[in-house]
Order: sequence, then C-alpha cells, then structure tokens
Amino acid sequence: MTMTKTLSFSVFVFLFCLLQVGMLSAQESTQGKIEVRCTKDMSCNFYIQDKRIYSDGLDTTSQVRFWRAIMKMSPDSGIMNIASNRVMLSKMTVKEYNRLTEVRKDSLRTALRTSNNLPETEAIFFSSGKNNFYNVEGVMPNIGKGIRIFENENTDPFYAQVIMLIESPGKCTGKSCVGAMGSFQLMKAVARNMGLKVNKNVDERRDFDKSAWAAAKLIRTICIPYANKMLDDHKVSYDPSDLWYRLLVLHIYHAGAGNVARALDVINPCEGNISLIKQLWQTKAGNFGMASQNYSQVALANLIELDKIIEASGNSIHMIYPSGKTTGDIGTPARPDGN
Repeated sequence: MTMTKTLSFSVFVFLFCLLQVGMLSAQESTQGKIEVRCTKDMSCNFYIQDKRIYSDGLDTTSQVRFWRAIMKMSPDSGIMNIASNRVMLSKMTVKEYNRLTEVRKDSLRTALRTSNNLPETEAIFFSSGKNNFYNVEGVMPNIGKGIRIFENENTDPFYAQVIMLIESPGKCTGKSCVGAMGSFQLMKAVARNMGLKVNKNVDERRDFDKSAWAAAKLIRTICIPYANKMLDDHKVSYDPSDLWYRLLVLHIYHAGAGNVARALDVINPCEGNISLIKQLWQTKAGNFGMASQNYSQVALANLIELDKIIEASGNSIHMIYPSGKTTGDIGTPARPDGN
C-alpha cells in the first residue's frame, strides 16, 4: 500500500513538472539540457546545462578555476595571481597583505615572479574573496522564472540564467556602483530605451518580471543583431546556439557593442570558436578592459557551480530537452562529465 502511494505521488509530481515545462520542452531554442528539478514540496525549477563547457575544457582553464576559487572564498582572504592568465600563485589573508608596506609587496611580487620563472613585466595581483557577493544558491529559486520570461519573449533563455548568476546574486534589487539596478543590472538609460519607467517616483528595474522582460528585449534587439553584424564584418560564420557565440553576446551585454567591436578588430578573427573567447580574455581595446575580459570567465564559473549544486542535490526526477525529448524517470541529474 505504501509503495503504491509513493509511486502515485511520483507520477503526480512527474506530470506536474511536464505541465510546468510547457513551451520550454516544445521549442528548440537552447542547445544543452533544460532540467526540471522538483522537490517533495512540489516546487519545480528550470535550469539550463551546457556540457560543451566540459567538452571544450573550459572548466580546466586557469581563469575559470580562479573565479571558482574567488567565488567560494571569504572577503578576508585572497589569492596572489598572474594578471594575464589568473594562474593562482599563493593564498594569504587580506589583513596579512595590508600589513605589508609597498616595498614589501613589490618584494613579494618579485619573489613570486622568480619562483615561477615569470618575466619582470608580468603583473601580479592580489584578489580578495567574493563569497559575500556570489551566491548561486540564492539565485536558483528565480532562475526558472527568468527562463520562462525569456522564452515568452522569444529570447534564448541561456542568457537569463547566466546574467542572473553574474549580475546581482542574492541581491535582486541591488544597485551597482555605476548605477545599474535589478537582477539584470540595467542602466537607467538602457532600461528606459527598452520601455521601462525609471524616474524619481518609480523604478521598474526593481520589478523582477519587468526587468527580465527589458533584459530579454535588449539581448534580442540590440546584443544579438550587433554580434551578428560584427561577425559578418569579419566574415566569421556562426550558429546562435554555439557556446562561444553566446559568450560573445554576453560580452556585448556587459561592455557594449562598440567596445566589443573594437576588441574584435584587434583580434581580427578568421573563425568563430572558443579560441575567440579566450582571445577576448587577453585583449584590451577602448573601454574593453579587465572587467570586460572577466565577464565570460565569471559566467562559466557560475554555470559550473550551478551544475555542481544540482548534481549534489540528487533530487531531480525528470529532465527535459529543448527538442522535446525526455530522458529518465525518477533519478538524479546527469553529472557534468556525462557519467
């Protein structure tokens, strides 16, 4: 009798999730898996996984490894790292680092260059932890909501998930030092151009649904068309579902089309692939500087952390693919390495 009740409940949850996924399972706008994770309290959330992060070896790059470490580290600790590639050299507390005089800091950097056979021109940074800001689990409950809004606006929902993870984790109405606000960190002028009300009396960027709608419109009408034009200008072929293409669009969302165009002109790419994104990590042009270089690195680090959390939870009961193909019945999510 107990077994029958358990099975009936599982079937009910299974059907409930199918109803929840609706349009998501019927469309093919996303490469990679859309996962429906349901818990016993009947809450279901959508997440997108792109295994090309692992097949392309992006999880093993020094930049992504660095950001994953920084995201987990408290602000009172930090990492000495090579500026050009973010290779981690040593760890120390912020208090220890701040106690050093400028002369001692220079001596420390010199010693690290010597021990790691680095040229004297190689910059070495001290970067403090940011687990007080990056909060993947805090963002997770709203990811499915963002995915639905982007899908309704005919915009690749991959961008909803990534932007939310990067821009204001756990601080959905937070305001950045440059004036951006909301879960999608929209600037005032951009929000207004996308149709939101932003004035002294009201700021619709604080409204999650409206902010997501505006971000989807920005991606669809500005970022993607500009990405296509840039690549066409360089005679580079592309598929909007390619991971490298999506990361390029994210760079445009963050840095602006003009700055990304300048960086691409410096690179002068012959083909579109992950190598192009890695070149952007090393390129400065106009206002496309270190913060711009970091953006897709942080995106990848967050996506990997999300995958790890979902993998560890072990309570997914159904997985939906964009093509409508389903796999599994009641079980755990696939591991990021496919095993």
